[in-house]
Amino acid sequence: MSFVTTELQGAVAVLTIDRPKALNALNPEVLADLKAAFEGLDQNAVRCVVLTGAGDKSFVAGADIGAMSTMTKAEGEAFGKQGNDVFLMIESFPLPVIAAVNGFALGGGNELAMSCDIRLCADNALFGQPEVGLGITPGFGGTQRLGRLVGMGMAKQLVFSANNIKADEALRIGLVNAVYPQAELLENAVKLATKIARNAPIAVRNCKKAMNDGISLPIEKAVEVEEKLFGDCFETHDQVEGMGCFLSREKPKPRAVFTNN
Repeated sequence: MSFVTTELQGAVAVLTIDRPKALNALNPEVLADLKAAFEGLDQNAVRCVVLTGAGDKSFVAGADIGAMSTMTKAEGEAFGKQGNDVFLMIESFPLPVIAAVNGFALGGGNELAMSCDIRLCADNALFGQPEVGLGITPGFGGTQRLGRLVGMGMAKQLVFSANNIKADEALRIGLVNAVYPQAELLENAVKLATKIARNAPIAVRNCKKAMNDGISLPIEKAVEVEEKLFGDCFETHDQVEGMGCFLSREKPKPRAVFTNN
């Protein structure tokens, strides 16, 4: 893979989109590499993922406009499907994924960040969906995820106006969870990922699945999803040891390798 690198820091995998000369813009090759990077993670050893961009200017500046400028209608639709397939894979990936947004997150970059579970950003980050200024709609989920995260009124304002917003405004509207000085962003993202990785892996995975699967259901059906995943935690190593240690006031022993029991 030439456009995505993987670094392991204990039970945390740091994936970096590495196309800095193009501000990490997304083209079909980058999307393919991103998909392969996630598929290549050892989910028995890794418990949380941090996704960031190379350099100090851009997380992902957007989809590659040069590549899109000559696409036919069919090619544009196929490119949208490729991006959506990859972002849906990230959204439903069993492990929590944290976006460490280190600069521009425009168009496809904002859409990629929104497909992650948690978004942390640097104080120089810039977010937006500028597509209508280019004569197109957002194509990688921007018209769908943005409203779910910040509310439909704010989402429509950002999409229809093509205005970009800075880190402090992204925090105010709930698009990001926290803002850090750029030099401290990755450190804090890995710190949070490490904290998540220390928790019972079956429980963390089941929490992500319950929240993702339940959000679009009526509450009566959503709690049924939770009930099943809650029940699935019982009789597992993590539940038996976790509750046993709580009652005995001992610390659980960390497991180096995750298993589904």
